[in-house]
Amino acid sequence: MARTSPNLGQIRIGISGWTYAPWRGVFYPADLPQRRELDWASRRFRTIEINGTFYRLQQLENFLRWHDETPEGFVFAIKGSRYITHLRRLREIDTPMANFLASGVLRLGAKLGPMLWQFPPWMRFDAERFEAFLALLPKDTEQACALGRRHDERVPGGDALKLDEHRPMRHAVEIRHDSFRSPEFIEMLRRHGVALVCADTVDWPRLMDLTSGFVYCRLHGSEELYVSGYDDDSLDRWASRVRAWAKGSEPADAERVMPPTTSGRTKRDVYVYFDNDVKVRAPADAAALAERLDASPPAADDQVEAAPRGRASPTRRNDAHAVRQATARPTWPHVRSANRSNRRTSP
Repeated sequence: MARTSPNLGQIRIGISGWTYAPWRGVFYPADLPQRRELDWASRRFRTIEINGTFYRLQQLENFLRWHDETPEGFVFAIKGSRYITHLRRLREIDTPMANFLASGVLRLGAKLGPMLWQFPPWMRFDAERFEAFLALLPKDTEQACALGRRHDERVPGGDALKLDEHRPMRHAVEIRHDSFRSPEFIEMLRRHGVALVCADTVDWPRLMDLTSGFVYCRLHGSEELYVSGYDDDSLDRWASRVRAWAKGSEPADAERVMPPTTSGRTKRDVYVYFDNDVKVRAPADAAALAERLDASPPAADDQVEAAPRGRASPTRRNDAHAVRQATARPTWPHVRSANRSNRRTSP
């Protein structure tokens, strides 16, 4: 686990998705089998967004496999179905929501983190529609299981709705239209305890209003959507913002719809995902931000099972530095980075 202060909430820095062909031979070792990419990535970041759930209902077997391939303490963020947000546009979504929850999401168990509900740039704020949507979102796994039982024939349900224990659930909403710069919307999110995603991009509103007990950020590239990386000054600014949120305060440069909250300072968990992946910058920038915040997983050289056979495991500091240099080097310098006297390889 990350070495965080008891005065801070948990800080989790990660990436959006893990299967990208340009990452092979750069972030991933060239000889790493594709089936082991999640195993590799989950031992270098404490959280990853699952994007596949946005495009289609997944099978139970996928969730069980993702659970088993990742280490203890790791957390997934789940991207909600676009059928609900983009196609139905929140109209008549009880059954689609039940199908989504009955697909196997709940079988991630303790590794189930926030659910991300992303809305398209053309969708305007509709108070009645969003009120009904937010009220439908389950607040815990028991509510989710009860709603999931209302699924139709598109999903089998059954084992997908088995719970190991009761857990609270977190939801975050990412908006992309200026009509959401509305006090009514912010107050609505606060009533339901749903986080407003802080989305860093030149194309959409970047709002930092605190609306729940946790913070969810998606960094898409501040200069060019999905492409541009983050320089050292930008990463320093984001590190400062994350620290402020984690200790219960707010960044001095926060962009808000409403004035700062006046409630007592309570530490918050913070999730940050880099989605600037086209030019392989997401892993590099995520590793650099995690290192600034001392929020990296245990040292990679203590996780030799993540390295391919016969290849040295880099230290955490060298690992982060290597990722940071991803765009400048053709491959991850695994062998060069492992120069310690206690150098080990996987069995």
